[in-house]
Amino acid sequence: MQQPTAALAERIAERRRGGDDPRALVGEMRRSVLLVPVADGGLWSVRSGGVRWICGFTDEAALARFALHHAPGDQPMDYAALLGARIVDEIVPALGEPTGLAVDIATEDGSMFFPPVVGIVPDAVAVDAGEAGEGALA
Repeated sequence: MQQPTAALAERIAERRRGGDDPRALVGEMRRSVLLVPVADGGLWSVRSGGVRWICGFTDEAALARFALHHAPGDQPMDYAALLGARIVDEIVPALGEPTGLAVDIATEDGSMFFPPVVGIVPDAVAVDAGEAGEGALA
């Protein structure tokens, strides 16, 4: 059986090539365990474009690429292993601001952003919840 995180990385690669169903990608993210760096008692995140992005990684190699640029000195980077669904369904709403999930941001041509929109995060915290039609998917 294929590792769920490997399956997510493969779905991301397929989506970046223009294939795959965006809903299948979101489903794979929800089923995958992601490694999320921990700093100062919370999950590592960045803010860009008015959105807070929680950074998650599909495996230790992807996390290590990120840690090369963001870990303090030669110190190991602490992380939590969290199910994607827990991140978008529980953690994102608890933050009280528009928050999405950025996966494998240090992997050249392998990153994927899951914005805080309907179909990814709960409708109550989706930035497009009041817009007509279906929400955009990553």
